[in-house]
Amino acid sequence: MPSDLSADIRAAGLRVTRGRLQVLELLENAPHSDAESIHALLRDVDPDISIQSVHNILSALASAGLVRRIEPARSPARYERRLGDNHHHVVCTECGAIEDVDCVVGHAPCLTPSSTSGFTIATAEVNFWGVCPDCATVAETPVASPVA
Repeated sequence: MPSDLSADIRAAGLRVTRGRLQVLELLENAPHSDAESIHALLRDVDPDISIQSVHNILSALASAGLVRRIEPARSPARYERRLGDNHHHVVCTECGAIEDVDCVVGHAPCLTPSSTSGFTIATAEVNFWGVCPDCATVAETPVASPVA
């Protein structure tokens, strides 16, 4: 059952705005999107929205706990609506595609570090790196030789 996005925004102490609703709705359907991708998609419905507005909206939503910001190495920050379960991600080293991976072992925070240096651990963030099925298929496809 889809959440009531307006109620979610209000419950987080934010004003309901068209931009916030649009970004949350987009992330429901396109998780792991970066600000540039979100901006490009939103321009189809709101040609006047600026990239700065998108960054401001994402920052407010992340601070309010309505979206999760993930930062895979060599990639711009990505955003998703899947919250509260401390899941992880698998990232393609070729194309940058990202998919969710449920908690690997046990209960949140999923992993137990060898030393906490006195920190109280709340969550663990794990990225698995590899090649996605699409990129693997492309790599395995033989290149046609020119006809003589």
